[in-house]
This record gives sequence, structure tokens and C-alpha cells, in this order.
Amino acid sequence: MRIGLVSPYSWSFQGGVNRHVEALAEEFLRRGHDVRVLAPVDPPGRVSRALHRASAERRELPDYLMPLGRTMGFGANGSVSNLAPFPAGGVVAPRRLVRSGEFDVIHVHEPLVPLVGWNATLGARDPVVGTFHAYSTKGLPNHIANGLGARRVFNRLSARIAVSEAAAWTGRRWYGGEYTIIPNGVDTEAAPSGPKPVGDDLRILFVGRPEERKGLPILLTAFNALVEHVPCRLTVIGSEEEDVLRYVADPDLMRSIDVRGRVSREDLWKELHDADLLCAPSLSGESFGMVLTEAFAAGTPVIASAIAGYSDVVSDGVDGLLVPPGDPQRLAEELQRAHFEPERLQEMGEAARRSAQRYAWPRVADQVAGVYERAIEAPKPVTAAERMAHWTGLRPADGGPKRPAERLPSLDPPPAQAGKRGRAVARRLGLAVAGIMGVGLTLLAAQKIGVDNVVESIVRSNLTWVLIACALMASSLFFRAASWYWIARAALPNRPIRRRDVTSATMIGVLMSATLPARLGEPARALTLARRSGRVRETFPVLLGTLVSQTLLNLVALVLLGVIIVSTTPLFHSGTKQIFAFSLVPLIVLLVLLVAPLLMRRNGNGRLARLGGMVHRALVQVRAGLAVFRDPRRGSAASAAQLGAWAIQLAACWALLYALGLDGKAGIGAAAAVLFAVNVTAVVPATPSNIGVFQLAVISVLHSGFGVSTADALAYGVILQAVEIATAVALGLPALVREGLTWSDLRVQALSTAPVRLDSKPRARASQP
Repeated sequence: MRIGLVSPYSWSFQGGVNRHVEALAEEFLRRGHDVRVLAPVDPPGRVSRALHRASAERRELPDYLMPLGRTMGFGANGSVSNLAPFPAGGVVAPRRLVRSGEFDVIHVHEPLVPLVGWNATLGARDPVVGTFHAYSTKGLPNHIANGLGARRVFNRLSARIAVSEAAAWTGRRWYGGEYTIIPNGVDTEAAPSGPKPVGDDLRILFVGRPEERKGLPILLTAFNALVEHVPCRLTVIGSEEEDVLRYVADPDLMRSIDVRGRVSREDLWKELHDADLLCAPSLSGESFGMVLTEAFAAGTPVIASAIAGYSDVVSDGVDGLLVPPGDPQRLAEELQRAHFEPERLQEMGEAARRSAQRYAWPRVADQVAGVYERAIEAPKPVTAAERMAHWTGLRPADGGPKRPAERLPSLDPPPAQAGKRGRAVARRLGLAVAGIMGVGLTLLAAQKIGVDNVVESIVRSNLTWVLIACALMASSLFFRAASWYWIARAALPNRPIRRRDVTSATMIGVLMSATLPARLGEPARALTLARRSGRVRETFPVLLGTLVSQTLLNLVALVLLGVIIVSTTPLFHSGTKQIFAFSLVPLIVLLVLLVAPLLMRRNGNGRLARLGGMVHRALVQVRAGLAVFRDPRRGSAASAAQLGAWAIQLAACWALLYALGLDGKAGIGAAAAVLFAVNVTAVVPATPSNIGVFQLAVISVLHSGFGVSTADALAYGVILQAVEIATAVALGLPALVREGLTWSDLRVQALSTAPVRLDSKPRARASQP
């Protein structure tokens, strides 16, 4: 039989589909069939690096490969797909080769993928078999594909294969048709068969690209808790060290991690055999998981997420374990149990080797060959009407009845924490609404006052005084960093606290506070400094406590501002009492943090008792951040620097009054009142930089207390906020560059500080139903 295998993915960047195609081709060649593989190829060099942002793998091309042209890397489904977007390789070459190849059957893998899959299917005159590898639940891309004619294209297929129930679900849900489920195969003969090496450490293996969808951040979070109680090592294959570091909040964790990057097939087999277990914590989007069956063939059990594609492969409790996706706590608990249950681990390894026989390539190839024969025997169109219906895709080429797409229940399990996704959506929606309301309040105020008047006031401002205010605002941030340095030194006397690290963390925190709501800059700066100050799990709570110390000093500064306001202005009247009363909120929070550890229970064995103990320990660590007030020298330095920062900010607010020519109506008391108001109303800002509320607070103070026109007051609020944001960006971005961080890095590293806690011994396993 002359077989043409078509892959839309670059042969130079090997993935699961290409490994499947290569193994299937070699199995059929061993059986004496004439096989050709049609796939794009990217020769190593500068062009490939530019098109893919990665170097193409140097590998010898097999004789049966017929290159189609170059590809380009595209982000899709949480990963990078290397597809042929160019007409020569994506349209012309596949159509020409399938027509000139004189094949008995053409086997197109991923016929949905443009452009190669579609054109190989449409250009063929011989029977075409399509294999569907992907699992997709998103409606938009599939509706777009159907709008472009995908269902009619797939009606040109004489037979359809799906590698799993998840892939078949995708086909039935969006495109209709009948699917034969034939799994990906595994080379059981190439797998090592000897005894596993003996060691005290629990050897965990992760194989996958550095994508969040693959669950590497979840595994690292669980592993961070595991190393506290279990001797263990984690080997990461398929990712580089800088990719792993991006998800690691505590650099010390790298001492227990071996990062191998890309490895040869022989080295991969060795690592699979040497590992005690393979961990596959993917979050979604997996239709099968070839690495699971490869681990089975090597006699290695698997701990995998209970997602659609993996649940087809792993028999929970037999050849592996299934855990809820995105649940680092449960993953850490199962890894800990694996260390304390070596006999059970060995039994699952033996069962895994037996399970691998279901996926042996000879068995898989037999099933595929059966589909080929069925496709060849499918009735051919005879009349002109039948040929037209076949060519237009109105008539299924397999000769069977039409099977339209149908709505099917999802195969995905519910989230690890019910309602978590809903809360996240509600939170994003709330933030969006709050942001729109903030901007709307500012625009409404400008409209009421008169946009022309506000713009005129802004244009009339003195640029020199505005620049002076910017310089003063920037200087105040360095004073705040100096204060935090002394506070952190007192709280962590045995840790390597450096001034430049504290300064960078301060600037990053200010940048995030200026561009994100809810004071997210505070934990961000604590996390940034914790990465430079030893073990993050130990230093991060203490550094959060140092922020409480700064809050206490800020309360002192607010009191001093209140003294200035009361002694110089008659501002404290019914219109602004609420702002002054709101200043008590930080004081109340501070008192709760101080008193709560004394009131909480620390004994008991129940779940609530363990949670209470965990919270108590965290609060005690947070309270350790107040140690600066027991050190006269450092306490004095921290207080002087923090209060000095407030004094400089007060000068900046005063300078802006001069910039707008308001110094005749409002003096130092007005500047103090503005600084007081904008800080009190920003205790828990609902919008980035508290936009909207910020301007209204300024108008309330200047117009009500000092008789400044509403237009000038709004202009002052706009310029003051612009000065703060410009200063934050100018100082924060270089700090991000220095730390080698991005917004995404800070977000995923914050996940690593989530409270995953393990007991010294694993708790009893819940009874199985």
C-alpha cells in the first residue's frame, strides 16, 4: 500500500503530532508499505530564528520526508504552533504533492489546521483519512472555522480518527461526523526494561514546554512545600533554566531542581525510567498526553491532572493518580504520600508497564490499517450529481448518513475550588466597572465644571513648577525606600538586605500601585524583596509585617498633617469630616494585626484548627516586621526617613499650587489638606491610582475649604495624579528591568507564595467510594 502521511506542523520543531506521524511511518515501513510524509521543514539559521523566536532543531531528514516549505510560530491553545502561512508551502505544495504522489490513501493529521491540512484534504483525488488530535472547548475559533467551510471540508474525508474521547468530543461537538478512536502509540520496545535505580530521594519528572497551560507553576508551588518534609528532587525536561526561574519565587528552590532543557530520545527514555513518578499537572487543552504512555512503557507511574485527555489514559489508583487541575495543595499531598508508600508506588509502576501494551505501535498500526481499508472501500461517486456533492462537501465521502454537530456535556471536571472561576470573573468585572466609574466621575466633573475651563487651567500651569514637583515626588520615593531599608534590617537582621534591592522593590511596588487597583503594589514589593533576601516562604510574611511598620509611621504623618490643617485652616467642617473619619481605617487594621495572634486558638486537630494555626503562625511572622520599634537607632532612622518622605511630598503638592497660580488662595495648609485627602481615600483604591475618587477628593478640599474654583481644583487634581503616575513609571520600569521581571512574572510568582502546607506525615487517604 502506498501511504501519504500529512502533518501541518514543522518537522524541525518536534511535537506530539509529528512524533506520532514519524512512529506510524516507520511502523508501516517495517511492514513493507511504501510511505511518504508531507510536512513543512525549517532549516536551522537566522530566518528560522526570526520566524519562530527559537532555533530549529538540527536533525537529519528521513528519506521518506517530502518538505513543504517554511513555517512561522503562532500562539494557539496556550502553546506555540509552527504552521505554514505562506502560499507556496501552505497551499501550492500540499495540493501538488497529494495529486502527484499516486497514493492509495492519504492520511491527514489535524485536517482542521490551516493551511496544509485543508489544502491536502481539498487537493486529494485519492481516499483521505483525517486524524483529529486536539481537544477544544472554545466556541469562537470553531465557529469561525465552520464559517470558512470546515464541515464541508471534513465531509471530503473517507474516514475520521480521533486519538481520544476528548478529541472525538471536539469533532462531534463542532463538526459532526463519525469518529474511530485510536490512541497515540508508544514504542514499548525502545523503553528501558531493567530495574529502577534505588535512592532515598523521591525522584519527580516533569516533561513539557514552559507554558502555564502545562501546569509547571502549579508543580513548583507544590514542590516548594514538599521539600520542607520529604527528600526529593525534581527534573524538568523541555524547559530551560530561565523558563523555570520565571515561575520560582524562592531562588533557593533551584538547588533541588535539575533543568535539562531539550534532550535526545535516548536521554528522555532514561529519565523516564529513572524517575519514581512522572508529574503532568496540565490545566487544560490536552487531548491525550503521549508522555504519559511513554512513562507507562518505562514502568513509571503518573500523577496527572484529572482533565479530559489524561483521564482516558490514567486509571486512577491503578497505574497512576488523578488530582484536580490547578490544585497545588492536593498535588503536594499526593507527592508526599508517594514518598511514604514506596510499595504502592512500585505496584503502580508494574501496572503502568502492563497498561502500556494497549498503546504499543503494532497494535495501533493494525487499527489504523483497518481504517485505511475501510476508506479505500468507501463507495465512490458515480453520477455527475454525486461527484458535485462530493466535491462541494455536501455528501459525506464515507458513504454513511449525515451526522450533524450536536451539543454535548463538557468532559472537563469542575474546578478544584467550586466558584473560584466565577469569583475571578466577578472580580474582573467589578474592577472593570470600578475603572469605568472612576473615569466617568472625572469626565462628569469636567463636564459640570466646563471642559474648556479645566483645559485652560492645565495649559496655564507653569511647567517649571510642575517639573519641580516631579523631582520632589521622585525624591520622596527614595526616602520611603530608605525608611523601609531600616525597617527590613531590624526585622531580618540575619538576612542579606541591600539598599539597592529595597529601592528596586519600592519602585516596583509604586509602579504596580499606580497602574493596578486594590494596593497590589504592597505585596508586589514585599515579594520582590523577598526574592533577594533568602527563603521566600520565611521572609515574605515578615516583609509584609514591615509594611505594617511603615503604615504605623504613615499614621503618624497623617496626624501631623491634621495638626497643620487644623492650625492653619478652618477645613474641619461637616463637608470633610468623613475624610478625616476614614483615616481611622488603617489604625483599626493595625490593631487587628497586633491583637489577633493573642486571641486565636493554636490547639486542636480539626481542619479549622489547622487553618487557625496556619493563620496564627503567619500573623506572628507579620508582627515580627514591627521589630524596628524595639531598636532605637534603626527606629529613629526609619521614622526620620518616612516622615521626611511625607514632608517632601507636601512640598511637591505646594509646588503644584504655585504651578497653577493658586498660592494666593491656598498655602501650606491647602497642600497638607490635599495630601491628607488623597492618601486617606486611597486606603483601598477601587481603580488604578484611585482615578476619579482622587480628583473628587481634591475638588472637595480645595473648593470647599479654600474657595478655589472647581475648574482650577480639578486641573490641580489631574496634574497631581499625572505627576504621581509619571514618577512611578519613570522609576518603576527601570527597576523591573533590573530585577529581570515582567507583569506576568510577578503574577505567577505570587501564586508560589500561596499557602500550601503539609504535615510532617501525610494524612490518612480518604476512603474510595
